[in-house]
Amino acid sequence: MEVRGERECRECGTRWSYYETGDVACPDCGSLVSVGVDERTRHTDAPVEFDLTEIRLAVDEEPLRRLIGRAAESAREHVRRRGFVDAGELRDLDDTYLAAAELRAVAGAVGRTWTPGDAERAYCLSLLRADVGVRPDPDAVPASMRASRGLAVAAAVDTYREDCLGYLDWIDRDAPTVRAALGTLRGHGKRIAALDGDLPVDETEPLVVAAREIAEALRAGEDIHAERARERLDASTT
Repeated sequence: MEVRGERECRECGTRWSYYETGDVACPDCGSLVSVGVDERTRHTDAPVEFDLTEIRLAVDEEPLRRLIGRAAESAREHVRRRGFVDAGELRDLDDTYLAAAELRAVAGAVGRTWTPGDAERAYCLSLLRADVGVRPDPDAVPASMRASRGLAVAAAVDTYREDCLGYLDWIDRDAPTVRAALGTLRGHGKRIAALDGDLPVDETEPLVVAAREIAEALRAGEDIHAERARERLDASTT
């Protein structure tokens, strides 16, 4: 959406940034009557607290399955509120968002009778550091969890792709190479989703790298990054 992010309260005159608070109410008097004092700007992000510290501290006290479920609740809110265009600036597809999406997928996959092995336990403990930007390395994803990883990547990349398209429309730039790369990215994401994410990690992880390359093409105005993204995606399935 496009908003006038710098606001001025008509009741008390306080000025604040909607980009920082995500709230249309005046932070001083609570009035909902305000006026924008800047130009309309593309903005899809919203502030959201994402802190798993207490959950990490409970690792020795609660079953891992329960901790993953608790963490996933916070991760869902993070994913729901996050966007990638902040006050007109296109942000990266960051590891915190990706790990939060992965937490959601893992929580949906583990059942009541789940008994994790050493590899699964280490992987899940790593995910509990999602709030500080930690995402398990591809070679740390157990075979039993690769479908969750794949589904998380497909969902996160698709959300990012939509924000990239919206940003491209907003800046009103003719960029056929970037649009083509975004189309290729969409096709690969749909393939992963159709297979319920159950693909080798080395076939799903290139989507993350490609999405970041496309974003760099948008920010730098250099098609070479988008071309590399398409080549990377094509190579991942050959």
